[in-house]
Amino acid sequence: MDEGIVTGEGVLLDTRPTSFLSRVVAALIDLTALGIVLVVTVLVLGGSSFAPSEALSRVLFVAALATVMVVLPTMVDTLTRGRSLGKLVVGIRVVRDDGGPIRLRQAFVRALTGVFELWLTVGSVALICSIVQPQGKRVGDLLAGTYAVRVRGKTAARTPVMMPPHLAGWAAGADVRRLPDGLALSVRQFLTRTSTLHPQSRASLGTDLAVEVQRFVAPAPPPGTHPELFLAAVLAERRRREHLSAEAGRQRAAQESVLMQRLPHGVPDPVD
Repeated sequence: MDEGIVTGEGVLLDTRPTSFLSRVVAALIDLTALGIVLVVTVLVLGGSSFAPSEALSRVLFVAALATVMVVLPTMVDTLTRGRSLGKLVVGIRVVRDDGGPIRLRQAFVRALTGVFELWLTVGSVALICSIVQPQGKRVGDLLAGTYAVRVRGKTAARTPVMMPPHLAGWAAGADVRRLPDGLALSVRQFLTRTSTLHPQSRASLGTDLAVEVQRFVAPAPPPGTHPELFLAAVLAERRRREHLSAEAGRQRAAQESVLMQRLPHGVPDPVD
């Protein structure tokens, strides 16, 4: 069985931090691309027919720097889930410490810290930190709680967690709050690896996870419910509700699209 982390996109990630050389190459590619964008932006502003005052020119230059150094890297990492151009080329991805995809907050912290450790110090601070840190993290990773892993580039065939039939009624009426990403990931990995665990470790870990998950579920499952069946029911119900929510969203979008195409003030639509 492949060992790895399954992201919300169903991508199997290698849990080992990527090599130092891969991170350096990815950073050089990203910085080169951003540098080209910055140079082009400055040339466009400088060659514009519009002649701003000196004060306005400085403001525009600072805004361009902030956009290229902070805003653009933040948006790229957020939208690509940690796979910027350089990382895509070398086959790595930035993930949270719990293995989940990075969000806007983590991407912003990494980009903002990068102004100092990548741009102002020409990468020397990031280089030193990556060498001495066991997972190869730079300062931005330490502050954001992220690290880089190698993507194996395949989609793992995972059997979905099935709902225990005798718990379907209870789960449908239960209040299941959103589980923290790390906890949901731990439960999913536990349920897919139960057959490989030592019986004593399996029982202990299953009980601990059930206690943690039960904090987010009300009412409690029927008395005597096995922890593994309880965990499976919660995950299966979360998947069912997410599917219904997504389907409802698609139907609303389709209805709104039809309304947007209609003529205003009750004017009938033209007949072809």
